[in-house]
Amino acid sequence: TLAPAGAAFAGREAGDGALLLATSGTTGKPKGALLTHANLATQARLIGAAWGLSEPDRLLHALPLHHMHGVVIALLSTLLAGGCVELRPRFDAVEVWDGLARSTVWMGVPTMVHKLLEAHDRADAATRARWAASARALRLAVSGSAALPVTLAARWSSIAGQIPLERFGMTEVGVALSNPLDGPRQAGFVGPALPGVDVRVVDESGRAVAPGEPGEIQVRGATVFAGYLDNPGATERAFRDGWFLTGDTATVDAGGAVKILGRTSVDILKSGGYKLSALEIEETLREHPAVAEAAVVGLPDETWGQRVEGAVVLREPMTQPVTVDDLTRFCRERLAPYKVPRRLVVMSDLPRNLLGKVLKAELAERLQSS
Repeated sequence: TLAPAGAAFAGREAGDGALLLATSGTTGKPKGALLTHANLATQARLIGAAWGLSEPDRLLHALPLHHMHGVVIALLSTLLAGGCVELRPRFDAVEVWDGLARSTVWMGVPTMVHKLLEAHDRADAATRARWAASARALRLAVSGSAALPVTLAARWSSIAGQIPLERFGMTEVGVALSNPLDGPRQAGFVGPALPGVDVRVVDESGRAVAPGEPGEIQVRGATVFAGYLDNPGATERAFRDGWFLTGDTATVDAGGAVKILGRTSVDILKSGGYKLSALEIEETLREHPAVAEAAVVGLPDETWGQRVEGAVVLREPMTQPVTVDDLTRFCRERLAPYKVPRRLVVMSDLPRNLLGKVLKAELAERLQSS
């Protein structure tokens, strides 16, 4: 129940519930994740320190406020660091480009980066130059909530002079890994763990994987949530020996930088005895100049276990016609034979949630019925 206006909140403890957020629901039914006052305070402090947030900062905010990224990572962290936030009523690419001129920080998701680049391509030369100057003047641009395609990172860098700072987080843990604010950033990597957050990448038996080998990201520390509301079974299944099981598959290099391969349940495909990363195949498709967006899923198959299929959205206007056979040949030239999609379908758009994440279960249903 809501307390009356002006009521005192004396007696609240650090471990008391402060915020209830719904998980994104990209791999199943959304659950209510309960975050404590301690979770939020620790998260804001860690982000503020890692990204250098302070009073002079002005954040241009066009993210949804029902999600960890928008309400905690962006809004709360900036305000608790003493910064100013300009809240936009919705994301509009042109308005965001124009707003960068009066901002020091911008945080977004890969879909927003994609739409910003599309708007940039449509603009006239003078507008592109003005927008590029604003992007280069930013102190910090952050991309999160999904893996940023390397092709988008490279295009942003060609305009802004540096790839966005990419990080890894989720509703239940906040930001756990982050590329550095200063120094080189690796496109496609989400950096090492933030100070005070324990992160490990392990195989199915719980042993740490060797550099370059895939495993599951597991997290523990003061930012990890209290549990799922009214769902003790789901809470129990989400932890093992005190570690939260993220359900994300990744590799880690010798320097401790982590590369996300995808959600284990939807992005790691098992076909013909191989484990494939849907994100790797999608990245290859996006390298084709005619492809604006791509998504790959595994469909049930009696012979292969999962049959690799994909959907693409083509760029408009197209400089020259392209067919799915052209795209398949493009993949064959760049991927091992077992990674090449057995079918590609051209779509006008991809099913996404409000944060721009592709809803792969819905996409798989579309492909199965087409």
